[in-house]
Amino acid sequence: MDIWGTGPMENETGAAFADEVVQDGAFALAEAFDVALDPDTDFLAAEEGHRTLAAAEILAAVLDGETVNIVSARLRSWVQEADALDLAPLRDVARDAVERVLGPDSELPDQWADNADADEWLGSVQTLRARLE
Repeated sequence: MDIWGTGPMENETGAAFADEVVQDGAFALAEAFDVALDPDTDFLAAEEGHRTLAAAEILAAVLDGETVNIVSARLRSWVQEADALDLAPLRDVARDAVERVLGPDSELPDQWADNADADEWLGSVQTLRARLE
C-alpha cells in the first residue's frame, strides 16, 4: 500500500483516479461506486476501496464546494465546472459505497488496522461520509 497521507486522494490509486475523472467525468465516479457495490464481489480489494473513497471525495467536493482535499489542479478545475444538480443523484450510492469500504468484507480497514495513523484515516472517512449526508 503506497500512501503518503490519510485522505482519500493521498495515495497512488486515489491520485491516479483523479486523472480518470478529468478524462471520463461522472462516468468514472459512477463506475467506482458500482464496482464497490457489485453484489457478485465477495471481498472488496484495497485498490477498489481507494478508488471508491477518491470518487466519494470528488463527488462531495462537487456537491459542497469544498476542494481542500483535491490536490490536482486539473481535477479541481473539473470539480468547479461540474454541475452539482447532475451529480446529486450519486449521493446515496456514494454513501453506500463508502459503507462497503468500511465493512468487514473490505481489505482497506484491515490494511489500516496496524498503521499508526489508523484513527486519523477512519476519522477522515467518517468526515467524508458525513459530507455525503
